[in-house]
Order: sequence, then C-alpha cells, then structure tokens
Amino acid sequence: MKKRTASGETPAVNRSTRIGTLAAWVSLASFFYYLRQGDILMHGDAVAHINIARRVFDSLNPGPLQLGTVWLPLPHVLMIPFLLPDKMWQSGIGGSIPSMIAYVLGVIGIFRLTTGLLEGAAPAEERSQSRDSTRAPARSAAAQLGGFIAAFVYAANPNLLYMQATALTEPLALAFYIWAMVYFADFVKALETGGSAREVGPRALRRCAYCVACAELTRYDGWFLAGILGALMLVIGARRWNDRPLRWSALKFLVGISVAPVLWLVYNAAVYGNALAFANGPYSAKAIEARVQAPNPAAHNLWAAASYFLKSAQITLAVGDWGRFWLLAAIVATVLMAWMLRRQTALAILVLLWSPLAFYSLSIAYGSVVLHVPMWWPFAIFNQRFGLELLPLFAVSAGVLVASALAGRFAVHQWKVVTAAVALIVASYAFVWVQKPFCWQEAWRNWEIRRGLDTAVELAIKELPPHSIFLMDTDEHVGIVERLGIPLRRVVNNQDMRPWVRPVDAESLWQRALRDPGKHVNYVIAFEGDLVDKAVNRTDLTLLEVIHASGQPPARIYETRLPMK
Repeated sequence: MKKRTASGETPAVNRSTRIGTLAAWVSLASFFYYLRQGDILMHGDAVAHINIARRVFDSLNPGPLQLGTVWLPLPHVLMIPFLLPDKMWQSGIGGSIPSMIAYVLGVIGIFRLTTGLLEGAAPAEERSQSRDSTRAPARSAAAQLGGFIAAFVYAANPNLLYMQATALTEPLALAFYIWAMVYFADFVKALETGGSAREVGPRALRRCAYCVACAELTRYDGWFLAGILGALMLVIGARRWNDRPLRWSALKFLVGISVAPVLWLVYNAAVYGNALAFANGPYSAKAIEARVQAPNPAAHNLWAAASYFLKSAQITLAVGDWGRFWLLAAIVATVLMAWMLRRQTALAILVLLWSPLAFYSLSIAYGSVVLHVPMWWPFAIFNQRFGLELLPLFAVSAGVLVASALAGRFAVHQWKVVTAAVALIVASYAFVWVQKPFCWQEAWRNWEIRRGLDTAVELAIKELPPHSIFLMDTDEHVGIVERLGIPLRRVVNNQDMRPWVRPVDAESLWQRALRDPGKHVNYVIAFEGDLVDKAVNRTDLTLLEVIHASGQPPARIYETRLPMK
C-alpha cells in the first residue's frame, strides 16, 4: 500500500503538486516579462491562431466552420473561452493561457515519466529481492533527483519559456505527447508486474488514448505518435495473444486513436471536397512552399533533413556547437536506459522519445516542410521551433545520467553530482539567454518584416470614423484589426464564404462585396498582390491613401459610397 501523508495524499502527489506550483510561477513570470515587452503577438502564426479561434463567435458567419483546414482544431477550441473578452483577444493574453497550462502539465509529466522509468531501473535480480533491500532507498532517492533534473531541463528551457507565453501550439502538443508516454509506460509496467495489470493497465491505456487523440487534434506530429503507439500495441498484443482482456483493451485503444484522424479526413472531404485539403490544398505546407519559394536545403535528402532537425534541436539548448554535448548525452542516456531497464517499457519509451526525429526528417525531406538554422545555408531562421519537439528526450536523458551517477560509485557525492549537473544546465541556458532564444529571434524577425506596413496602416485606420465596416483579406494582416480592437464582424473577409460551394461561392458576402463594395462596406483595404487587390471592383471607389513601407508592397485604402450608420 502506498504511504500517505496526513492530508491523505501520497508523496508522489505532493512532489508533483510542488513541481507544478513552481512551474506555474515560472510560467507567469515569463509570460508577464514577454507581455511587458510586447512580444507575445510578434509571430504571425500566433496571431493567426488567436483569430481563427475568435472568428468562431466573432465574424459575419460565426460557427465551427470558421476553424478552417490545415491547422488542427483543438488549440483554437481551447482558446475560445479565454478570447470572449475583447481585451483578452486584443492583447493576445487569451491565446497564451492554454499554452501556459500545457507548459505546467508538461513539467509535471516529465518528472513523472523520468521518475517512473528510473524507479523501475533495477536489474532483474535486484527487483526480485525483498522490498526492504538496503539498496532500494538509495535507488529511489536517485530516481527522484533524476526526475527533478529532467523537470528542470524542461521547465527552464529559454525557448520553451518564450513559446509558452504565446498562442503557438508547440507547448500544447508537447504536453499531450509527454502524458501519452507517461500513461503508456504505466500500462506496460502494469503488464510486467502481473498482479495489477487488470486494474491499472486498462485505465492507463485509456488515458493514453485520450492524450493521443488530443495530440492528433493539435499537431500532425500526433498522427505519427499514434502510428508508433499503435505499432507498439500490436507487438504487445501479438506477444500476449492468449490474454483476451488485453486483446480487447488493445482493440479499443487502436480504435480510439484512429477516431480523430478519420473525423478530420471526413470533415475536409465534406466541407472542402478533398479529404487531403490540409495536405495539398491552397493553404497547405506544399502550397505555401510553392508560393513563397523558400529554399529547402534538405529536400529529398533524408540525411540532410535529419541533420537540420537535430541542429535546430541542439541550438534550443546551447549556443553554437555546444549543443553536440546534449546530443551525445541523449545517446549515452539511451544506451543506459536500454541496459538498466531491459524490458518492454524501455523499448517503448526509447522509441517514443526519439520518434520526432523520424517524423520531422521525413516531413522536411518529402513533406514540403522547410526548416532553416542560422549557421547553415541559407543562414536564416525558419520553423526553428520544431527543434523543441526533442526537448523531452534531452530532459529525460539528463535525469537518467544524473540518476545513474548517483546509483553508482558517485553515490556518496550525491549533492556534488546534482550541483554540478544544475550548474552545467544553467550555464548552457545562460548563453542561450544572452544571445536571445532562437524561437524568440524568429518571432522578432517575423514581426520586423510586418511591423512597418502594419503600423502605418493601423495609424491610417485610426483616423477613420468609428464603427466603420471594412473589406479586407485577413490571411496576412489580421493582426491589424486585432490590435485596433475592431470586431471581426465588422470586417468582410475571405473567410465569409461557403467552402463547399465550388468552384467559387459567387453569392457569398465576400464575392458580393468584391463585385460591389459600395453596397456592403465603408472602406476597402487592399495590400498589393492580395485577394482584395486582385479582385475588387474599383469603380466608384475613392482612393484615400497609399501606404508605403520599406521592403513591403504598398497598401491602399479606398472609401466607398456606402453611408456611415
């Protein structure tokens, strides 16, 4: 029976609560720092995520179809309650809250995952001895310290601390990924202990399926995670084919993790007439690559793709080539885990920890996904945040190395080992802070490209009468109306049409406003080359202002004949 404190909680729950509380304070401190700096809305994708969620209830055609395609819907659904107040939307705070909660849960999950692995790391002959073995307390203490180190590596990562202050989806995806591993490890360990398998195993597997389904509705990494877990489940089921309850649990798990992708395919087919619209439609990564024509140095080269991804992962933890030591530590820890655990749990978790390398290598090489790192050609920063997907591997690896040292000949120097490990981690992260986290740098450069033109257009719009109605393509510059606090229901935009009407919904408000803007809006905002600029009927429009900004195509503001209400 598990020991309980006077409050009725187990020590493990107390430790998780303390870690979660500390992580929450760190999350808030980071968030308020970046909010004060005005940095949480720098990244264009963060702004887009917030406004996709907002238009579900604030648009001329509100409803779930405003969730669109390509980007999966769960992050936007989770943001909606926090974006109901206009100030939470205008400031971007509402989009940050789910990321911050996910960050805290991810820290707790890393601690639980690492501690659980290490507490079962005794060799088979030692595990067979009685529970009062003299080595068991020392090994348990080493496991706890290893878990704390892993949680520290994850929680203190400068790039993650910036990301969790924004509406970007990586922190949420990482949390679901980590907890899927936690519950899958619990399930496999329950099978191995035998006695608790029927009670703990199915419950853990059910929770794992929930986490995987949420991951599948957050990022497409989750689909790959589901494939890996499904394959592992098939292997386990085949090895225990005679266990009927296990076969039934495995079947329910496989069905459960299949539902989300199937529903997304059906949704795309029904609404957009193409089940793979997210993969090959006009807003897909393939279409964006063709439109932007950003160079992909790893196209059709799996080795180069893996190298770029690993480099992006390394520089989220250390400056320059020092990230290689983190990679070396991960490889050494992998070998140690395989040697110490010697069981199904080791195989499952090792495969899962390294799986982002396979997914992103394939995506970069063959999936039209572009990743640039600043030290390699083309010497730019693009999609650098993908490297964070290997942070759980590095965090768990650090915990395993520390615990292994404490369980071996360095056990008598426990606090020296821990202090040295913390000092090395702090030093590594300190240099990242000094040069600015690359995820922050990418967001800053993203904003620098847009800032001049967006700011000038905002100043011009402020001079227009309040409660005006606008015609605007919101794909690239929706942040303008967000920062000005203009409700989306006062902006006729390219989302105001029925996507299932093909080839063009000629009777949609969007098309009618393009044909005769004077009947529907007071002002037309056209950015050179966008959908409004290409298609709007300029007859009877009065050009009010042409706005130029360095390095950007001009924007034009037209007045229509529609009287102000």
